[in-house]
Amino acid sequence: MLPMETNNNKYTFSGHESFPCKTLWLKKGYDFVKEEKDFNAPEAVVDLGVGKNMVASIRYWYKAFGLNTASKMNWLSEYIFDSETGKDPFAEDLGTLWLLHFLLIYSQEASLYKMFFVDLQKERRLFDREQVANFVKRKMMDAGKGNLYNDNTVKKDIGVLLLNYCLPKVPKSNEDFSTLLMDLDLLRQTDKKDKTDDLNDKRNRYFFNIEGKRQVTPQVFLFALLMIKDEQDNSIAYDTLQEVGLIFCMTDLEVIDMLNQLSELYPDSLSYSDVAGIRQLQFTKQMDAKQVLDWYYE
Repeated sequence: MLPMETNNNKYTFSGHESFPCKTLWLKKGYDFVKEEKDFNAPEAVVDLGVGKNMVASIRYWYKAFGLNTASKMNWLSEYIFDSETGKDPFAEDLGTLWLLHFLLIYSQEASLYKMFFVDLQKERRLFDREQVANFVKRKMMDAGKGNLYNDNTVKKDIGVLLLNYCLPKVPKSNEDFSTLLMDLDLLRQTDKKDKTDDLNDKRNRYFFNIEGKRQVTPQVFLFALLMIKDEQDNSIAYDTLQEVGLIFCMTDLEVIDMLNQLSELYPDSLSYSDVAGIRQLQFTKQMDAKQVLDWYYE
């Protein structure tokens, strides 16, 4: 399963300079790193064509998506964004957006995203910013890290997460639609303030858009399973399958339908079973994560 914390139990809720990830920023980050340039250099502002705070934000998001670490995920940076060999350098394909969404949660360089999409979604579908902040505080206290919680920092991070995914209700310009993952339509703001016992409660409320979201591609879902599963184990238990489903805002029924679909697509490599109440995905043949993505992009 996805671990609760990463980076030796450290939490990261800042570094984005309050900017959501813009559509071309990961491509800019890849080209910049490939040319062995320095984000801290004065000329980075000119090379990237953005302001100083945005330079820091591009560096943050490039790391947050797990694209510039020494881990096994790093090959994806060139695989996606290289101008000559990349599968989708400008992230125009819906499958690429789903892939990047998964990587943002999987890398856990930005601590909020796994807490939000997996842990919070288990408890509630409707929420406001205050409820998300309280949830994060509780999770950190449960992990013995309550002293690291900073209310202002976490609330700013929640605001950026909402900008990354939520369509603006009253857009002011085309720039409001320029964030990378917005097209997945995973989060929406309620049309009206929900009625509460407190007549002075004017908080905006949001919800996980389970019914109206875009559909994740089977190969990206399979890629996620391969990245999360224990390399020494040929099966994945259903509670782990449910967590992967939550990453993509899928219901249990959607997860089961996806597993059955994968079993039909790759009958020689995997099978989903539900026997005597024990649900699991069994791999009967070794599958390579990169090959799975090749099948999608080809």
